[in-house]
Amino acid sequence: MLHFPKAEFDRRISRTRDAMAEAQLDGLILFRQESMFYLTGYDTSGYSMFQAMYLGKDDGLTLLTRTADRIQSRATSIVDDIRIWIDQEGATPGMELRRILKEHGCANRRIGIEYHAYGLTGQRALMINEALDGLCEIVDASDLVRLVRLVKSELELNYVRQSGRICDAILETSIAHTRPGSSVKSVYGAMMNTLLCEGGDPTASRWPMGAGEAAVFCRYHTGDEVISEQDQIVFEPAAASALSHLHDV
Repeated sequence: MLHFPKAEFDRRISRTRDAMAEAQLDGLILFRQESMFYLTGYDTSGYSMFQAMYLGKDDGLTLLTRTADRIQSRATSIVDDIRIWIDQEGATPGMELRRILKEHGCANRRIGIEYHAYGLTGQRALMINEALDGLCEIVDASDLVRLVRLVKSELELNYVRQSGRICDAILETSIAHTRPGSSVKSVYGAMMNTLLCEGGDPTASRWPMGAGEAAVFCRYHTGDEVISEQDQIVFEPAAASALSHLHDV
């Protein structure tokens, strides 16, 4: 279920390790889902839960995730070493991460952490800091992989171009269905149908949409409007091909 050949992931990991060496990092702990997807293909919507991936400067690649992602992590990634933490009362995934780092020889090493990540809440960051206290030097490396991702390969650009073609089809659908008396959500549904039928993926966030006063909300909102004879209607659709939006900044 990988969208890229193994050689493409190897290239990305090699470039990331070069960046780690330049930043004088012996290891990197990833919390951003987009970083995990970019480097290994690991694809999950469970990034709101605690999960972490360790990448060593020279070798070592380990994913720590919860039970619900056990099968998906194996089917969608190149990671062989997958550890599972049990999501239950009193669970301490931070200590599980500490044990993984010790196994990889990270004691007294300089380790980067992606602190700027949706899944790493303030509470979890404090847990990580406490768990790793006394083991290694930890530094903020939130932008390391993000900057590596700025340079696209031809394979990545092919997916971006496909996303653009899908967006063009979505635009045509929105124009065809936007008529007085139609509800905004009926148009939204037709656009989403086009996205999926064209082989695309829904984006990580819901599209802003609205008519009348809601046309200037700039964010998705609950509710619906009926399009009037004279009206302002706004749709801000996006399309992803193989989650290509996760490659972008």
